[in-house]
Amino acid sequence: MTGLGGKVDLFMRAAPEKVWDLVSDVTRIGEFSPETFEAEWTHGATGPAVGARFKGHVKRNGVGPTYWAPCTVTTCVENEVFEFAVGLDGNPLNTWGYRLTPEGDGTRVTEYFRLTPKWYLRGYWLVLGRLRGRTNERGMRTTLERMKEVVES
Repeated sequence: MTGLGGKVDLFMRAAPEKVWDLVSDVTRIGEFSPETFEAEWTHGATGPAVGARFKGHVKRNGVGPTYWAPCTVTTCVENEVFEFAVGLDGNPLNTWGYRLTPEGDGTRVTEYFRLTPKWYLRGYWLVLGRLRGRTNERGMRTTLERMKEVVES
């Protein structure tokens, strides 16, 4: 992990199109994530597109607190990148994403996050960053392993 974020990647024996269907369908995240147990499109959005909005229902660290997090899709390149900002309009706290890279007979999937470089988030990261970063990395690995089970079955 470097700076104010981290990443995990995992090879999946599946075409990018098949992986894309999972990473870009936020309504399925509850099947995979250990923290975000459901999500739904909001503000008239029905699927992935830049500017589409959704909210994720999060149980922090798998135990609480539990809250709804507003999200906005910031990058959406079909079969390549799905990225979204978490936070209110114009004031994201962090960004999460998936990058899909064709590799041999499958796809290298990278899940990543980065905090918005604001002074208060830098302070948070200095104090709790190592611990939260490890938690996020474990969660990303779990998410990708669960997705892998689905796309390879």
